[in-house]
Amino acid sequence: MKQSFTVRQGALDGIEAFLGVAKHRNFRRAAAELGVTPSAISQAIRALEARLGATLFIRTTRSVGLTEAGAGFLSRAKPAFEELIAAGETARDLGRRPAGLLRLSVPRAVLPVLLQPLIASFCKAYPEVEVEIATSEELIDLAAAGFDAGIRMGQFIAADMVAVRLTPPFRLVTAGSPAYFGANRRPQRPDDLRHHRCIRLRRSSGAVGSWTLNDNGRAIEIAVAGPLIANDFSTVLGAAIEGVGLAQLPEPIAADPLRAGKLVQVLAPFAPTAPGVFLYYPAHREIMPKLRAFVDHAKSHSPAMRRSRTKTA
Repeated sequence: MKQSFTVRQGALDGIEAFLGVAKHRNFRRAAAELGVTPSAISQAIRALEARLGATLFIRTTRSVGLTEAGAGFLSRAKPAFEELIAAGETARDLGRRPAGLLRLSVPRAVLPVLLQPLIASFCKAYPEVEVEIATSEELIDLAAAGFDAGIRMGQFIAADMVAVRLTPPFRLVTAGSPAYFGANRRPQRPDDLRHHRCIRLRRSSGAVGSWTLNDNGRAIEIAVAGPLIANDFSTVLGAAIEGVGLAQLPEPIAADPLRAGKLVQVLAPFAPTAPGVFLYYPAHREIMPKLRAFVDHAKSHSPAMRRSRTKTA
């Protein structure tokens, strides 16, 4: 069985010296091009030949030529080394300017409310950045899954993440369709929810969340029940509009259906406040220019920043 050559640490040492000598057929000219001494070139070539177990050059007092092994090695080493140089230049270029693929993990419900206008303006401002959006309700490991950043509501972001506010805090509204209230009395107090069909949300942890309401500054938990459990706000919203039951929704998501009369808000005095939506990314990772550009763009175009500018104007 033929034994393959194993690339070990330092296996690329001497390759550049070899290519320089093969190009010029002269140790001194290769040394001058690389900015080293001829003796350093000779040592690098000898070390490479010893590591390969083959003589690469035929040396005479007048000329330097390639052996058969050297010619074969050159035919494969030269394009491979050039590809490595090109790969290095590409990586260096991506480290200098906003370019390349930017992958974002985003809850589905955030897209139409917040992210679509933001992404549209970002793509126009940075045409060399390709944006990929993966909708997911799960709290995934960004680095392990190959994402540059994620977008979530604030209370679901781990402490070791850098968080950038995209929206001001907002209320969680309780609402149902006109058809639902045509057959059911409107709740007047939080305890009334125990007698209503409620659409519940399953968290990424697997737990079905209870509803939180605000009773004169005191947070109260209500264990609601109902015919439907969903794992994203988009499904909860659609089911509420269809009259399946009551839903507790972030106000930005429920705003348009409320204005259009597709939903009716109840228990408004008891609506709690959620922290808002945040862009987040690992604190320990060096931030690439493409992500830095998106973070800066998100800061300047987010509703939170616009509201801040309005207040200070």
